[in-house]
Amino acid sequence: MRTGCGAAHGPKVFFVLTSSKVTEILAPGAWSGPPADHVTLSYDDRHRRRITLTGDHGVRALLDLPHAILVAGGSGLLLDDGRILEVRARIEQLLEVQAKDAASLLRLAWHIGNRHLTAQIEPDRILIRRDHVIAVMLTGLGATVTEIEAPFDPEGGAYGGRHTAHDHHEHDHGHAASHDHDH
Repeated sequence: MRTGCGAAHGPKVFFVLTSSKVTEILAPGAWSGPPADHVTLSYDDRHRRRITLTGDHGVRALLDLPHAILVAGGSGLLLDDGRILEVRARIEQLLEVQAKDAASLLRLAWHIGNRHLTAQIEPDRILIRRDHVIAVMLTGLGATVTEIEAPFDPEGGAYGGRHTAHDHHEHDHGHAASHDHDH
């Protein structure tokens, strides 16, 4: 007597998940028309070298680059079959940093950059990831700091979006050279 498993009870159906390969990253505004699908990713997931993506409607694609880059929200990923997968920035928990005037906001931006924080810089505010210690520091410097939830699309940096955490090269930090680089 058979227990109900095996070929005697009909063929098994195997679904093979196939995926396309990303051949080009199209900047926001550099592509048009409806995308085949969209993928909503956090900042960390948009700053990658290699990742398998699954769109909200099931389109799968492999992003495989020679080095990690930041893919901005609104970008289009051109697939090898001609379709476009739209990249959307996920809603994240952030701090909105505002100041009484442009000069004060610029000074706050310097302090944020001096601490190597990833920041989205806008004309009247700076968005950074939530960090209660940084919030206290910025408030002490005169900032208005508000916890918000919003898409996070920070600056790529002076190194073409490739400067992650810390490249060790000759540069002046403007602070004690003996600080720990493991951050």
